[in-house]
Amino acid sequence: MNIKGNKFNIDASEMMKAGAHLGHRISKLHPKMKDYIFGVRNTIHIIDLEKTVVQFEKALEFIKELTKKGEILLLIGTKTPLKVLVKETADDCDISYVNERWLGGTFTNFKIILERIKYFRELERKKKEGELEKYTKKERVEFDKELKNLEIKFGGIKSLEKIPEAVFVCDVKNNILAVKEAREKGVKIIAIVDTNVDPNLIDYPICANDDAISSVKYILEKVKEVIKKSKK
Repeated sequence: MNIKGNKFNIDASEMMKAGAHLGHRISKLHPKMKDYIFGVRNTIHIIDLEKTVVQFEKALEFIKELTKKGEILLLIGTKTPLKVLVKETADDCDISYVNERWLGGTFTNFKIILERIKYFRELERKKKEGELEKYTKKERVEFDKELKNLEIKFGGIKSLEKIPEAVFVCDVKNNILAVKEAREKGVKIIAIVDTNVDPNLIDYPICANDDAISSVKYILEKVKEVIKKSKK
């Protein structure tokens, strides 16, 4: 299985080696994913990667144009095995990310979220510049605890000043609230769509295994490559 000559050098064979073709058990199939299924192996649905390559190319083209225009892409992936990969990818691309629990209202109540982000940034600044030294030891310990908590909640999005133009979701099932909020606010959605997910919820679906780190890594490496090239 291979498609040669596509614009972004996406290789279906490499994706297969990464396990991107392996879906969920047949009992978990979302009915709207039927068109993207190649077959069944040992009660596991096999994703048609030739169709995935076409989807992936469209998604990367969108990301390329988004980046060239200087618009914001937010990377989301909160499954425990993906947290480090999501942060590393976002840091390499200098983009915002969410790798802990999605906070309800991040988009739909962005004004309140932004106030908390600004407070977090101001508290960080005060600590860095020694303005917290005037407080008692007990009070400084409390500030440190608060900073750690704020880092977990807002660390990946602390540079945001507005709602992003697009999100890239690595694990739709885990972050269905983020998808719903993005749809409500008109934010474009790019996502890895496994066989248990409705692809119609996503503007730019990439049908692939979202559980295997190797699968997600292959996809994010291509995303990173496009973002870096588009920023030059």
